[in-house]
Amino acid sequence: MKFPDEPDSLCTLSIIEPIVQEVFELDCQSKLEEDFLDNLEIEDKETKVFHVARILKKNFTVGQKVLLQHSKLKFFPGKLRSRWLGPHVITKIFANGAVEIQSLKTNNTFKVNDHQLKEYRKGFHTEPVEIMDLEDPIF
Repeated sequence: MKFPDEPDSLCTLSIIEPIVQEVFELDCQSKLEEDFLDNLEIEDKETKVFHVARILKKNFTVGQKVLLQHSKLKFFPGKLRSRWLGPHVITKIFANGAVEIQSLKTNNTFKVNDHQLKEYRKGFHTEPVEIMDLEDPIF
């Protein structure tokens, strides 16, 4: 049996040291990768909790007026075109999130997802405005 200090040995320290160093570096690198992946997973969970907490719950009731999202205008809505149709009246609410609405203009009823609805709010109350005629300035 040959010992590492013998010159003709294949297992000299000069050959073993780089291999041990490389194994050590790979081990350190794999630990860093594991730590990185653990931190990434924790951050993903925290981000999901953050966003889910900010989702507004929509509570609709039967008889409530709502606006329906006009989905055909999704890609090119135009500057001044409204994305909402209505008002519509809720006639029935299903357990799976579907809502049956009835149009006030045509009296047609149809089912839609509650994500496509938003509460209808009346416009601002405006008072009659007094009209004043302006006179030309005198210079």
